[in-house]
Amino acid sequence: MKKLILAAKQTTIKQVALAGGVSANSALRLALENEGKKRGWKTFIPDFQYCTDNAGMIAMAAHYKYLAGDFATQETTPFAR
Repeated sequence: MKKLILAAKQTTIKQVALAGGVSANSALRLALENEGKKRGWKTFIPDFQYCTDNAGMIAMAAHYKYLAGDFATQETTPFAR
């Protein structure tokens, strides 16, 4: 929140959006809402049901690879693409 407040002061923004998996953090949601009211920001916080990260998608991909017997060795090197 300290960095957000500083950035808002430096850029004079008045609208702040919260997104991604971190937006499920209830303390962060509350802090942003309170700070927004205090500073006159228009805040955009998605409904909790839309605050997900990739964990579920990765778990399902791994599940289907497991069912297909698609395993990697210990020597496998990860890559981003």
